Amino acid sequence: MGKRKDYFFCGIGGSGMLPLAAIVKAQGAAGEGSDRALDQGRTAAKFDYLRSLGIVLHPQDGSGFKRTSQILVASAAVEETVPDVLAAKRLGAKRLSRAELLAELFNAAPSPIAVAGTSGKSTATAMIGWILHHAGRDPTIMNGAVMKNFAGPSAPFASARIGKGEIFVSEVDESDGSIAMFNPKIAVLNNIALDHRSMDELRILFSEFTARAEVAVLNLDNGETAALAKAHEGRAVTYSLNNPKADFIAENIAPEPFGVAFDAIDRRAGARVRIALKMPGRHNVSNALAAIAAAAACGVALDAAANALDGFEGVKRRLEYVGEAGGVTVIDDFAHNPDKIAASLNTLHDFPGRLLVMFQPHGFGPLRKMKNEFIACFAEHLNADDILLMPEPVYFGGTTDRRVSSGDIASGVSAAGRRAEALATRKDCGERLLALAAPGDRIVVMGARDDTLSLFAADLLRDLA
Repeated sequence: MGKRKDYFFCGIGGSGMLPLAAIVKAQGAAGEGSDRALDQGRTAAKFDYLRSLGIVLHPQDGSGFKRTSQILVASAAVEETVPDVLAAKRLGAKRLSRAELLAELFNAAPSPIAVAGTSGKSTATAMIGWILHHAGRDPTIMNGAVMKNFAGPSAPFASARIGKGEIFVSEVDESDGSIAMFNPKIAVLNNIALDHRSMDELRILFSEFTARAEVAVLNLDNGETAALAKAHEGRAVTYSLNNPKADFIAENIAPEPFGVAFDAIDRRAGARVRIALKMPGRHNVSNALAAIAAAAACGVALDAAANALDGFEGVKRRLEYVGEAGGVTVIDDFAHNPDKIAASLNTLHDFPGRLLVMFQPHGFGPLRKMKNEFIACFAEHLNADDILLMPEPVYFGGTTDRRVSSGDIASGVSAAGRRAEALATRKDCGERLLALAAPGDRIVVMGARDDTLSLFAADLLRDLA
């Protein structure tokens, strides 16, 4: 028996940290942590959930770091001046990044499946995990979003599932380059588009990622991933909504306001089955094909995968219906980069109703890097009567370059002929949304890295009522 690991998670409430802490705790390690949000009194329910798992929480003041045996787990974004980091240094404790710890667990699994790409990772990961669970494979799943099928009163923040089978399904991140640490048996790559890194960097990272796998599941509808399919001929399993030569294709797509039905076809096996997803949008049909293809690589037949997907409840904050009051529908959505925003707006525009979009950027850095892309995205994908409202980007402390603000994006969108306003605070945006809203409208709350956005959406619904 090896010595019991002793982990301390700095920023334990983060979307990548919480499931990782849950997994190592369930596997028998000691788990403690801290979070700035805990100290600020935000999202108390999340920290209550962590305590229910037996994880000890501390203020983020260094007081929880007491033993040289403790291993500090902190993301690259955690600054060196954070008290927990300083305490770990004083003790000479080992430090791991979130990605390094996840890669250790992932690479040790007999059958690791990694899901990558600019968009759709969390949904595809949840779909794959649910199909394999439904098929009796008992997978461990690491996700960055709450998976509704595994959530319940005792697990309201189920972004991880701990199984006893050989399969470990995880989404992996290219934004910090950590995707290079993962050695998947099956690599799923949904798409490649500009986000945190240059396209040249992304091409190298994703090409090397898929080359390390025995099977590469690739999307032929994205030009970049289609090019990789040619490079990996013989190892690639392909899917597409538009290319009839792909291994897995979709036909007879029938959109609904909060769902979509389609025929899934496995051309290799000559099988066809109808699927009714409880999530809307063609992009989710694509995610479903990716999941079906990955499950097929594990030996799960199309009809079994389809049965699972018919019962798939989705993930939190992906075009999630919050409710309707006074004829106004409120929707909560994780979209935060141009690719995701375009997919969400296109899906919503399949149905009538003006969109009142409140987009809270997930940081000043992304705005600076993708200013032109954000402006072009909203200018192209907002309708003439839609209105975009933007508060300043989410900010929870630390140093950052604020040269590009929400006002720059709103000005650019307005100059392109669409209606956009930048307001000082999210509270101001909420008041403006309530003043604008009329029967038939749909309020869409967009943004990432801030769990209180869901509370904001719920408050809007309450105020509308």
